[in-house]
Amino acid sequence: MSLSTAQSPLLIATSLGKKYLMALSGLFLVSFLPVHLIGNLLLFKNDGGAAFDAYSVFMSTSTIIRVLEVTLVAGFLVHIAEGILLTLKNKAARPVGYKGGSGGRVQSFFSKYMALTGSIILIYLIIHINSFTLKHRIYEPSNTAFYHTVRSAFETGWGGLYAWFYVGAMLLLAFHLNHGFQSAFQSLGLNHKKYTPLIKKVGLLYSVVIPAGFAAIPVYFQLKFLRVF
Repeated sequence: MSLSTAQSPLLIATSLGKKYLMALSGLFLVSFLPVHLIGNLLLFKNDGGAAFDAYSVFMSTSTIIRVLEVTLVAGFLVHIAEGILLTLKNKAARPVGYKGGSGGRVQSFFSKYMALTGSIILIYLIIHINSFTLKHRIYEPSNTAFYHTVRSAFETGWGGLYAWFYVGAMLLLAFHLNHGFQSAFQSLGLNHKKYTPLIKKVGLLYSVVIPAGFAAIPVYFQLKFLRVF
């Protein structure tokens, strides 16, 4: 006899289902970051920003890219929503502060502060989208000087503060990715004594290289602004 709907809730509504969604949406976002970084590396090309502007115009006008952006936004929303729900559920299950994890296991530093680092990264993301994406899509749709926008954000005005906030956010992103990459595979049940150590090494490498690549951009413009080179 099959169980009724009330007795057998949809997997997505269970704690396990939420962990699956969190893991899959996280891995989806992880796949986006290298692509975004590759395009941003055009900022280092010594051509006055021509290559980056051309790339940005294409990214802003391509129908295919727009469709992918909607998918990306959906991925972010799912990841954020599931992260909030899981955090609230865990806090509700542990109303009294404790030092160890479930079963007496001590939480790692990364695991303990995933919600905090994720929240700060979200604040950074909102500022980032407002400063760059919305500026050219909504506020100044005819403005195609994308390189100038980036340079101005990191060099002038409050750019110095924003540049180092950006670097700090990338440091937190590294922490977030280091734990998230590994825990995503664990949540999906993809543990193997032979492959798990490799996954951890790949995750560590990824969490260092990708954020470092993004952080190099504001540092580069700050050094140019200070006439270091």
